[in-house]
Amino acid sequence: MNTIYCISGLGADERAFAKLHINGFLLHLIPWVDPIKNEAIESYAARMSEQIKEDNPILMGLSFGGIMCIEIAKQRKVRQIILISSVKTSAELPAWMKLVAKSKLNKIYPMKSYKITAPIQNYFLGASTKDEKDMANAYRQQAKMGYTNWAVNEVLNWKNEWMFPGCFHIHGAEDKIFPIKNIKADMIIEGGGHFMIMNKAAEVSDAIQMALNSIC
Repeated sequence: MNTIYCISGLGADERAFAKLHINGFLLHLIPWVDPIKNEAIESYAARMSEQIKEDNPILMGLSFGGIMCIEIAKQRKVRQIILISSVKTSAELPAWMKLVAKSKLNKIYPMKSYKITAPIQNYFLGASTKDEKDMANAYRQQAKMGYTNWAVNEVLNWKNEWMFPGCFHIHGAEDKIFPIKNIKADMIIEGGGHFMIMNKAAEVSDAIQMALNSIC
C-alpha cells in the first residue's frame, strides 16, 4: 500500500487526519519536533524530513504543515504535495499577517492562549461543534510555548516565491485564517473553513483522491 506522509497544523497531531478516508493509501503522520532556539525553518524542515524513510514520497500538509511540506520539497525529491487549508508562497499570506510580522507584534505579545480568547480563536478556525472546539482547545493546551512562538514567527515571516510543480491545493471558500481571495487553489470546498478537514472530511477526502488519481 502506498504511503502519504502527513504533517498536521500548528501544534496538532494525527487526530487532524482521523476523518479522512483515502482508498489505497496509508496515512503516516510526521510528528512535530521541538525547535532549536532561533532555528531557521530550512534547518527544521531538514530534521522533519529525517522521519521520511522512502524516496520520492507523497506529502500532505495541513495549514502550517503545508508550509513545512514546501520547505521539505526544496531539499529532497518529492513525488507530490497535497496542501489543505494552507499557502504555497508568501504571496498567499493575508495582509494582516504581513503587518504583524513587520511590526513584530508576535515578539511583543507571545502567542499564549487564554480561556477568554478561545471562542475568537475557534471562530477563525471554523470549529463550531463541541467536539471540534474541544479538539482545538486541547491542541492549544498541549502545544509547548517554545514551539508555538517559533512556529507562529516562521509563518508570519515566511519568504517563499518558489512554486513546487507537483502541488495540489485544496482550500475552503470560507477560510478565515488564509482567505480564499489570496489563494490560487486547485479545488475549492464551498462552505469550508480552516477546520474543514474535520467538518467537511468527506469532501476533502474526495478532493485528495482526485489529486492522487492524477499521479497513479
